[in-house]
Amino acid sequence: MTDQAALPAATSPAQSAAMQTDAIISGGGLVGQSLALALAAHGLSSHVIDPADPATTLADDFDGRASAIASASWAMFEAVGLTPRLRPHATPIERIWVSDGLKPGELDFVVPDGEGALGYMIENRILRHALHDACATHPLVTLHAPARAVSTARDALRATVTLGSGMTINAPLLVVAEGRKSTTREAAGFNPAHWAYKHTAMIGVMTHATPHDNCAYEIFYPAGPFAVLPLPDLADGRHRSAFVWTVHENDAPGFLKLGDRGFAHEVTKRMGGILGDITLIAPRSSWALSFHHSARMVDERLVLVGDAAHGMHPIAGQGFNLGLRDVAALVEVLVEGSRLGLDLGDAQGLARYEQWRSLDALLVMGATDSLTRLFGVPGPAASAIRRAGLAAVKRIPPLKRWFMDEARGASGDLPRLLAGQLV
Repeated sequence: MTDQAALPAATSPAQSAAMQTDAIISGGGLVGQSLALALAAHGLSSHVIDPADPATTLADDFDGRASAIASASWAMFEAVGLTPRLRPHATPIERIWVSDGLKPGELDFVVPDGEGALGYMIENRILRHALHDACATHPLVTLHAPARAVSTARDALRATVTLGSGMTINAPLLVVAEGRKSTTREAAGFNPAHWAYKHTAMIGVMTHATPHDNCAYEIFYPAGPFAVLPLPDLADGRHRSAFVWTVHENDAPGFLKLGDRGFAHEVTKRMGGILGDITLIAPRSSWALSFHHSARMVDERLVLVGDAAHGMHPIAGQGFNLGLRDVAALVEVLVEGSRLGLDLGDAQGLARYEQWRSLDALLVMGATDSLTRLFGVPGPAASAIRRAGLAAVKRIPPLKRWFMDEARGASGDLPRLLAGQLV
């Protein structure tokens, strides 16, 4: 199929002068650059096209969020050589403490000795810098930023993208990693299911009197979950964590208008004082929460990864990890196909990727959506049922182990990268 204009059967002089690469990646965010680096680790080249200016996206104040990198995702970063850039700035998650509104019956997930962390917390600004530097210095990755595609075409032979600069790039495959509002996905006729949660997530960073001891806290309230996520201590020794506080969209403006002292008081109240006195140390930000999922992830010489394919509630911190699972599966399919002499845009290979990822993504997103709705039911009866469920998980070791494996991203049919092995 062709997105805008059909390619001629014969190669024109302009086409012969076009840049050639193994994959064109449209979108240079965390998932897009992770894919470029993973492909390069296996000897496959890519051109990454990103409309965002690195001068903006690499600024310290661009993205105040922090990401929980599941241990399986961390293993992939180790395999592709990224962790030396990340490790000095990462905090291992060795415990997850879950509570229904600070009522009795909390659930503790503690890592047994010798099993390694459940995951690692790292600030997005650190992750962006590490990925950008790794890609910018790798000979098999070409970054175009800021740059926009003015035309995109696909047919049985190739995908072709022409940039605003006039440069034309040909590849067997176009990977769409443009995020939730992907224009390329929409132009290609994908129709994801989507709905809004009517929730707003408010995020920030705080110092606190009591050490976090590498523990992540998840406290569920009917209005939305409140998460406290451990970060490295500051150079002066102050203890530091990020928070993600979810509230109804109608309540968010009032909370966000509070001064730092008033907002800190509300945060402390939601935390039950578990980390002592707190001080906000970074600007607050917020974003609306929604769900979208595309059952179809591939088309002719085109594939969706990350938020272009699926976006979910951050209740379990799995959104970015879901995108990295896409990356690991796609790399395995492409590398194995290339070793067999297959075209990287081979329809059967892309169908294998879609089958591998669509069901797993739907299961993870369905579970997350169910948790969001379950813990959003108000009233003492609903709370008692939830706490009984937490107690059951606590008492049944295999069930508790399953939840810990889910948190690690180590369940299901894992690509080799997520086990820390190159394909």
